[in-house]
Amino acid sequence: MVRHFGLETVQAYMQHVQDNAEEAVRKVIDNLKDGSFELTLDNGAAIKVSIQVNTQQRSATIDFTGSSEQLPNNFNAPSAICTAAVLYVFRTLVDDDIPLNAGCLKPLQIIIPEGSMLNPRYPAAVVSGNVETSSCITNALYGALGVMASAQSTMNNFTFGNARYQYYETISGGSGAGQGFDGTDLVQTHMTNSRLTDPEVLEFRYPVRLESYEIRRNSGGAGQWKGGDGGRRIIRFLEPMTASIISNNRVYAPFGTAGGEAGALGRNGVIRKNGSEETLEHIASAEMQAGDVFVIETPGGGGFGKSDD
Repeated sequence: MVRHFGLETVQAYMQHVQDNAEEAVRKVIDNLKDGSFELTLDNGAAIKVSIQVNTQQRSATIDFTGSSEQLPNNFNAPSAICTAAVLYVFRTLVDDDIPLNAGCLKPLQIIIPEGSMLNPRYPAAVVSGNVETSSCITNALYGALGVMASAQSTMNNFTFGNARYQYYETISGGSGAGQGFDGTDLVQTHMTNSRLTDPEVLEFRYPVRLESYEIRRNSGGAGQWKGGDGGRRIIRFLEPMTASIISNNRVYAPFGTAGGEAGALGRNGVIRKNGSEETLEHIASAEMQAGDVFVIETPGGGGFGKSDD
């Protein structure tokens, strides 16, 4: 492109793209109001965010002051993840067909206190920040904006393995409803877009059997617009392995908005070959024997608006 059009022209159009994105976000800000929200994770940590709109400058301040201090577990998220979640949310508010770029951030001032779970100091553990905390940040932002109910605040990270096999997947759930639309059933939401392994490939490569993967009917929150339903995924093990789950929304449900009801809680459990059942926490590991079944029920999305019923 530089050889064909020249460096000056290419740089000029790069600036045009960013300027256009900046103006698109400023148009969104023109219609926003101040808001705040607090979202509690299953481990008790809290994400607090306030959004203050400056109508004269057509800008907004997104302030995460009050969020939990740096955590002793791995649910801390580097500030880059928090910034990416803000960028994503405000990009979704733009109707125009624009490429995602740094221009979207120019009207936004983002405050992330150092030493908090959203801006931890080295060497804080952060492995769950990208998958779990990012989902919670996104939903907290939608809560503060009041434009959409919560999707599942988790990616339902499921791993299993032994000395020979290792496997990891994230599992979809319900998305939140909003003004004029229902949530979507059993879909990857917001900060994740990964695909599941095909059942045939999973069973060919690993000593497991996918017993079932289905929609959890009526797990989405009720409302004028209904939240999307979560799912139920059942995997039977054919040889001994260790299975682990990192998840959220097993204690605190995905919230509804504008009078809509919360989505159903997720659930993790094991059904042993002898028929006995074990309920697992939102973070858990289990030693699976041949014939044991791991059951993951993912959360439903929140509803939006009061139901007419």
